[in-house]
Amino acid sequence: MSSSSSSTTHFLALATTYVVVLLLLHVPDYNAQLNSTFYSTTCPNVTSIVRSAVQQALQSDSRIGASLIRLHFHDCFVNGCDASILLDKNGTIQQSEKDAAPNTNSTRGFDVVDNIKTALENSCPGVVSCADLLALAAEASVSLSGGPSWNVLLGRRDSLTANQAGANTSIPSPLESLANITSKFSAVGLNTNDLVALSGAHTFGRAQCRTFNNRLYNFNSTGNPDPTLNSSYLTTLQQTCPQNGSATALANLDLSTPDAFDNNYFTNLQNNQGLLQSDQELFSTAGAATVSIVNSFSSNQSAFFESFARSMINMGNISPLVGTSGEIRLDCKNVNGG
Repeated sequence: MSSSSSSTTHFLALATTYVVVLLLLHVPDYNAQLNSTFYSTTCPNVTSIVRSAVQQALQSDSRIGASLIRLHFHDCFVNGCDASILLDKNGTIQQSEKDAAPNTNSTRGFDVVDNIKTALENSCPGVVSCADLLALAAEASVSLSGGPSWNVLLGRRDSLTANQAGANTSIPSPLESLANITSKFSAVGLNTNDLVALSGAHTFGRAQCRTFNNRLYNFNSTGNPDPTLNSSYLTTLQQTCPQNGSATALANLDLSTPDAFDNNYFTNLQNNQGLLQSDQELFSTAGAATVSIVNSFSSNQSAFFESFARSMINMGNISPLVGTSGEIRLDCKNVNGG
């Protein structure tokens, strides 16, 4: 082989290697890009700042922990965990996710988010994203309520846009079938174990009558209540939510320990005392893969806690903006300069 052909072959090999490396660099590996020490030098007290603000909020509002974790959940299911749910309608944002059907007159805690952001800006101006704030607030809400702790992966950036249409179609509904909800989880890379574990967040918080009164009087146009609803629990719920009563009256998602993060939610399902249709279907859908997971979590709180923490990390990894994508919002309600 001549020296010229040898050098050409060598060049082609190098060029091919270079292209392969470039391709590998463009494979999104969010686990590698997010890490628990992202702010270790730029805002070392970020976790304690968020935790302190959540703890203060819990003192005056026992619901706020559940409300904050729900914001993270509803954020991640729409365009990934990018804090798009926090953007108000104004300026460049023509349609806010806050006004989507799953969120309007339902999601809450935005004032607490603003308080946390103010505390972070006072300590570390322009450093911590609103998307990471939501992930940290969710962990603090769970651990402060008796649930597990985990190392929150950080490094997300904030979106420049909102997606109201996506919020209307992508967020699971309490009135949906298990099959539909499973497919919505699958669409964002979450499996059946994630679905059951994350549903366990309904171990605390409240729900409005409009999210479950379909089960109380005329389930699926049968003229009768949902047959999977415990009869004495049904009577209690009918008192809370009378026919033609207030659609926004509240019931505890977990009738036994409404403000504690524990595994009683799963025991409630075994007793036909799940509040939402989407809760009870995890246990009452014959032959579903979810049933054995419910039984496992009901009998072993440690197994639930471990799975829940792992699934929260999985959910937090949904399509984050990293690197130079998006921005670090100075005000979580508005894009910078908007």
